[in-house]
Amino acid sequence: MIHKGALVLGAILGATAGVLLAPEKGSVTREKLKKEGKEIKNQITSDIVEVKEDLSKAAVSGKEKLKQDLEDFASKSSYKTEQAITFLEKQLAILKSKNKTLQKQV
Repeated sequence: MIHKGALVLGAILGATAGVLLAPEKGSVTREKLKKEGKEIKNQITSDIVEVKEDLSKAAVSGKEKLKQDLEDFASKSSYKTEQAITFLEKQLAILKSKNKTLQKQV
């Protein structure tokens, strides 16, 4: 994938070389350079806006993914906690039963 910066740099170099090598008057050449400069500035501005939008989308997507991952983790943790509680309740019931057999009838 070609980086946008490389494309812009190529456009700048190509436009500059084309204008400078053209056999025209200095005023015409300067006008062309000015026009090309404005077009390149507009393209760079557009590229920057696009990159910002892409970064914003990625950030939002990342937040949503993190939120979903945390919800999934909380859900899995809740099930594991429930299993641990059930296990402990069974063990307590066994201990309670054993303890009753050790108590004397009063």
